[in-house]
Amino acid sequence: MTERQQTIVCAFDQRSPRVSAFDIHEWVYETLHLQEHEVVMIQIDGPLHHVSIKFKDPQRMQAILTATQGQEYFRHENSEISKVRIEVLVLGMRRVRVASLPPEVEDKTLKMALGALGEISDIQPEIWPNAYRFPVSNGVRVVSMSLVKHIPSHVMVTGYRTLISYEGSRQLVTAATNRVMCKLRARTDAGSERKAYQQPRRQGRKWRRRGPFQIPRQ
Repeated sequence: MTERQQTIVCAFDQRSPRVSAFDIHEWVYETLHLQEHEVVMIQIDGPLHHVSIKFKDPQRMQAILTATQGQEYFRHENSEISKVRIEVLVLGMRRVRVASLPPEVEDKTLKMALGALGEISDIQPEIWPNAYRFPVSNGVRVVSMSLVKHIPSHVMVTGYRTLISYEGSRQLVTAATNRVMCKLRARTDAGSERKAYQQPRRQGRKWRRRGPFQIPRQ
């Protein structure tokens, strides 16, 4: 995988309202004072609320980092003001999320599997927030490591196909998000089907079953 060069990432607060692509373009122009001829690419990562900006001139990129001191602000339509972290998008220290690995697999085994991709400093389970009844592990392990090369989206660990995501790797996060969304959609559809079967029979009309829904005869 090719290294990202002359690129900064603007990390919007994930707790704040989602920002539209149009507003992001306007923010880049009005707040960062960038012109079209200075920018090669603007890439938006919706799930992470990240915006990657690739520059033509590395000196211009450095000037932005110096002027902002690594932080700017965004005013939302509801007048809420949120912080935007600005930093160079490079390899280095990352928090790598490893999903689909059962708790029976020890951390040392995971460390051996990822050891060739960087130096691992810590492995911790990701915990459900206190808003939920059970603040226990959610099945994801967070690996703090200094990357020397990018990690594939899936890594086999003792026969288990794990799902990898981390900051700065857009397609990996998108794949993880799509997988979660498919599961949620399946649950929603299943719930809708159950509700359809539970609808009371109407008086005076004959109904026939077609798939999961009740459709009146014409």
